[in-house]
Amino acid sequence: MPSSAPDASSETVLEVRDLKVHFPVMAGAVMRKQVGSVKAVDGVSFTVRRGETLGLVGESGCGKSTTGLAVLKMLDITSGHVVFEGEDITNHDRARMRPIRRRMQMVYQDPFGSLNPRMKVSEIVGEPFEVHGLPGGRAAYREKVAKLLDMVGLLPDMADRYPHEFSGGQRQRIGIARALALEPSLILCDEPVSALDVSIQAQVVNLFQELQERLGLTYVFIAHDLAVVRHISHRIAVMYLGRIVEIASRAELYARPLHPYTQALLAAIPIPDPEIEAGRPQQIITGEVPSAMRPPPGCRFHTRCPQAMDVCKTVDPPMREMEGGRAVACHLHQ
Repeated sequence: MPSSAPDASSETVLEVRDLKVHFPVMAGAVMRKQVGSVKAVDGVSFTVRRGETLGLVGESGCGKSTTGLAVLKMLDITSGHVVFEGEDITNHDRARMRPIRRRMQMVYQDPFGSLNPRMKVSEIVGEPFEVHGLPGGRAAYREKVAKLLDMVGLLPDMADRYPHEFSGGQRQRIGIARALALEPSLILCDEPVSALDVSIQAQVVNLFQELQERLGLTYVFIAHDLAVVRHISHRIAVMYLGRIVEIASRAELYARPLHPYTQALLAAIPIPDPEIEAGRPQQIITGEVPSAMRPPPGCRFHTRCPQAMDVCKTVDPPMREMEGGRAVACHLHQ
């Protein structure tokens, strides 16, 4: 489990306000025109304090990764604001983002696809130094690379190998070393263990925690595995169809989930005890996820919610702030 959560008075590293990312849908072979838009992210707001890990969870296609890419300005933002370390970067162009990218990095889902197969590990890990023009000779360069590899549990002599010579877990460690090269304050982890064997996942998650305690890192940890998120996160935000429906501390969310969607997600986690597992009530989400191009009116979850009321079909529930910093968007708790 992670160390205790940062104090509420801790500095806010990242603030996202009403973030929207809509992708245009075009039609026509010759006279192309926009016929709609996919509302991948549609009004997401959250904050992350220094030294904290915010877990971002939800079904595939709910907008988790799109949110992360938009925060890093790797996708165009339709509307809303992204404030990083007190600076609104929403409208920054590539030149203004360049020095900021040193302080915000990303660890990708695919530990092989995110590494150039033609580059040696020393070139992959040390590339950020060259891209950002950091001073230092060849000896200093290799010394920094060796230090980074040691930091993530790899031997310095591995620097002269190519990505295909490593296992999946080792490749992900290389990706983490590259992300640490410029000493960032925020790292966005996009499903960083989902492509790894279960036996390796715990090792990589533990590495993330050790690095956080050692370097004071701040994480946004995107995942669909609730067991992994529970292990590493201080707070958890639950997404459904482009919106955050509930956000709370790890302890509060798992002890008393408020939103029906969160309740169903937690009920789907198997318990490693056959008697307890057989005796607990089943809570199955029926139906299909609606289209992000045509989300339903009212609460977006009402078409699949076992507790839906008439008001849920017409009125979109606002996010209600509650004690302890938790919030929920549900008519059952308005």
